[in-house]
Amino acid sequence: MSLSNLTEYPYTSTRRVVMGTRGAVATSQPLAAMAGMEMLCAGGNAVDAAVAMAIALTVVEPTSNGIGSDAFAFVWDGQLHALNGSGYSPQKLTLDLFQGLSTVPATDWRAVTIPGAVSAWRTLWSRWGSLPFEQLFTPAIRYAKEGFPVSPVTSLAWKAASSIYLPLTGAEFIPFQQVFFPHNRAPAAGEIWQFPAAVNTLQEIAATGGESFYRGKLAELIVNFAADTGGYISASDLAKHESHWVTPISTNYRGMTVWELPPNTQGIATLIALNILSGFDLSELKRESPESYHLQIEAMKLAFADLYKHVADPNFLKVTPEQLLSSDYASKRRALIGEKAISTALPGLPKSGTVYLAAADGDLMVSFIQSNYKGFGSGILPSGTGIALHNRACGFSLASEHCNQLAPLKRPLHTIIPGFITVDNQPLGAFGVMGGPMQPQGHLQVVVNLANYNMNPQAALDAPRWQLVDGSTVLVEASVSSDIVAGLQQRGHDVRYSDGFFGRGQVVFRRDSFAAAQSADRVFIAASESRADGMAIAW
Repeated sequence: MSLSNLTEYPYTSTRRVVMGTRGAVATSQPLAAMAGMEMLCAGGNAVDAAVAMAIALTVVEPTSNGIGSDAFAFVWDGQLHALNGSGYSPQKLTLDLFQGLSTVPATDWRAVTIPGAVSAWRTLWSRWGSLPFEQLFTPAIRYAKEGFPVSPVTSLAWKAASSIYLPLTGAEFIPFQQVFFPHNRAPAAGEIWQFPAAVNTLQEIAATGGESFYRGKLAELIVNFAADTGGYISASDLAKHESHWVTPISTNYRGMTVWELPPNTQGIATLIALNILSGFDLSELKRESPESYHLQIEAMKLAFADLYKHVADPNFLKVTPEQLLSSDYASKRRALIGEKAISTALPGLPKSGTVYLAAADGDLMVSFIQSNYKGFGSGILPSGTGIALHNRACGFSLASEHCNQLAPLKRPLHTIIPGFITVDNQPLGAFGVMGGPMQPQGHLQVVVNLANYNMNPQAALDAPRWQLVDGSTVLVEASVSSDIVAGLQQRGHDVRYSDGFFGRGQVVFRRDSFAAAQSADRVFIAASESRADGMAIAW
């Protein structure tokens, strides 16, 4: 990557990178981005900004995340730290509850694991926060109390969700429907929406440092509602929860060290695919060519095959990340890629709704992601709380003997993954592309755009995307040329145009890590892609 490409924007998006010298934030909703900048302007740091954005997003983009989410984060403070903020399954959630089912039902108490986002906010702030914890909640509480205009992309997701959540019957769904569909419909774009149910809850979390959510008043409300409506969460389940510091995993791709969270996340799939691609020189192929698309898609097929076979809660792994990321293994997998598409990729070795944000200041850089998983989540909201509970247990397998088979006190395979890049042991910065199984594919495509095609962060986000679904079908955006589609079809790919979801990404980089930087002056370069309502702000 060089500095000269900051003026080059080969795609149709009218967005450009934003730059500043003191800090930057980027996320998928402008009001949330403003919440982060509000903290920086108040003298806070990047962690204060990131946590404030995460809290605000539970209000202004509830279609993708909520107070009942899970979360993961990277923080750079001179070295890289990784936080796993996902929760375990309740003690009472046993396999016998799923007799006759092949998957975990998404709108059901059986899909709810212990939410970890609140603990993650507190854990990050406790280590690096500089402003009072309560201050980080100020923008979110203001938006919830006074109301805010629903942004366009969020309104579309809300409308689509109405066909899923409004028909649900049962006492457990009534509070959720009353909160998010008060007029028996989704709010339109530009309509002012208030979230009074969240005001007291956010104030309670702020005042107790999150303690109330796991061992206090809010915990009691969650547990009582579960008991009254057939749920499985107990007081001891909530009291036991804590976020965990974990050792990040990485691979080097064309001079960039790409970092991901280790299992139980799917981040390792990005690294497996990059290792496979490292044996090809994509730079010799045009970015918009069937040959380049083919190699990336095939690498992702092989990576997904290993992901869904071998990745689970780290306490249940039968194959280590080191085995999956070894260069010898990458060579063996690479040898499976030929001129024609692999029809069914098999695993090797032993015989989403989500929000992402990035923030940086002079000392810290943060890559943060949180999610309710499938849209609004489970459709269950304990009465009077505004806490939409996620449906993360859908990440479990119900297959016998699978390492990711559902069990009590176990963390499911997680789709949400923040990304981070370093160059020569210095931070390039934070990046992420939210969107269920699209996330490792989005990470792969952004890294390839940066490393192989020398794109600036905004162009790397705006470039046309593909998405592998169901193991073999390839969906492409309308901006992908018909020549590329025809070339892929000739190679045996099942390719289809789609106007569906191809993820939403954000980037905050630091210029002093760029190889071509000519001075020691630090410049933050931020981007927020055009597929979302979001905004990047630098100062």
